[in-house]
Amino acid sequence: MTQDTLLFFNSRPQALPLYECFEQKLLSELGSANIKVQKTQIAFSNKHYFAFVSFLPVRKAKERPETYIVITFGLGRRVESPRIDAAVEPYPNRWTHHVLISDPDEINEELMGWVKEAAAFSDAKRR
Repeated sequence: MTQDTLLFFNSRPQALPLYECFEQKLLSELGSANIKVQKTQIAFSNKHYFAFVSFLPVRKAKERPETYIVITFGLGRRVESPRIDAAVEPYPNRWTHHVLISDPDEINEELMGWVKEAAAFSDAKRR
């Protein structure tokens, strides 16, 4: 855990265990990834960015749990699932998906499958 990561969660320390669970699963399933802590998000990349952790307000305030993180990933297709809070197509055949996570159990095989697919999709892109 870097100092930058701790600072990112300074205003929402209760969400840090969710992030730690996600990071641990991502690194154990992918082997490695570059991690860049930014002001509003933590980005994961191989050749390109493929996943992000943030506090995006993807749901109305009254529908958001008190403690949460949002995991964002990009794919070449739209995922149809009730777990997806928002999906947009910023470029043809490039879909950005947002999933709100409020419990470590939600960081499961389904979510990690999408993240692994996003890493492979990102890795296959040309500049």
